Amino acid sequence: MNKRVLITGGLGYVGGRIAQYLAADSSLSLRLTSRRADTPKPDWLNDGEIVQWDIAQDDSVICAGVDAVIHLAALNEIDCAQDALAALQVNGMGTLRLLQAAQSAGVRRFIYFSTAHVYGAPLAGSISEQTVPRPIHPYAITHKVAEDFVLAARDLGKIDSIVLRLSNGFGAPIATDVNRWTLLVNDLCRQAVSTGKLVLRSSGLQQRDFITLQDAARCVAHFMALPKADCRDGLFNLGGECSRSIFAMTQLVAFRCQAVLGFTPPIERVEPQLGEQAAALDYSIAKLKTTGFALQSRFEDEIDATLSLCQQAFRKN
Repeated sequence: MNKRVLITGGLGYVGGRIAQYLAADSSLSLRLTSRRADTPKPDWLNDGEIVQWDIAQDDSVICAGVDAVIHLAALNEIDCAQDALAALQVNGMGTLRLLQAAQSAGVRRFIYFSTAHVYGAPLAGSISEQTVPRPIHPYAITHKVAEDFVLAARDLGKIDSIVLRLSNGFGAPIATDVNRWTLLVNDLCRQAVSTGKLVLRSSGLQQRDFITLQDAARCVAHFMALPKADCRDGLFNLGGECSRSIFAMTQLVAFRCQAVLGFTPPIERVEPQLGEQAAALDYSIAKLKTTGFALQSRFEDEIDATLSLCQQAFRKN
């Protein structure tokens, strides 16, 4: 009998890639949520289903018959900044309602996607799960609230729950209408196709930890199969173990443009000030690796796929 998995936000940016990856596992039957009643079912979903659901609703039916929940539905950082109260209602209270519904329905595992930004902003220095969180943005604050509910339920023995603090996930969305084209790598790939150049609004010296969406999806599959005893306290950083500057990532995108698009776009940026330096960043995933998970995906492959998608959708004739 197939294991039924509910993925909230399973047609979004990160969630869409996770759903697409898990859909290839014939032992899983996926239930994805959408706020729209007429959302078409993608070809890759196989025998899965799409159900209409809004995180603001108190609807325990969504978890009926479900073995595991992967929760990604949330307001993004832009919407959270515009309305902190709505962010708390959706990201905090919405997660609590879903968590309680999962408990009532007898869900065995609950995986919650949080953010590295619960540690503060900008991210700098050596960061592990032992680092004290100091979120300052409504997006991060409300994810931390949700985290606390999820981990408390685990500690109280109510449900086997896990929190993953994702760093900068990047890669091709499942469709061009997944509107996350303002994210760094996606924006750069679109710029290359649309304008033939890459423009940064800063010097690009800021350090970020990057992880491919392929590895993020692989990590979910890893935790789906991992015995409860090996999940430790349920809290894990999820990063790419690769901190590099925004400018270095821009250079990599420009380099891959030659292979995918046939040209190398020029890079325009604000020139660094004399002596300007960015704080180093070490986003540790040592704890995650003790569970047996290993990164595998190449940055180049994820960038190439994003460039190819942009070429299909945004290239001017």
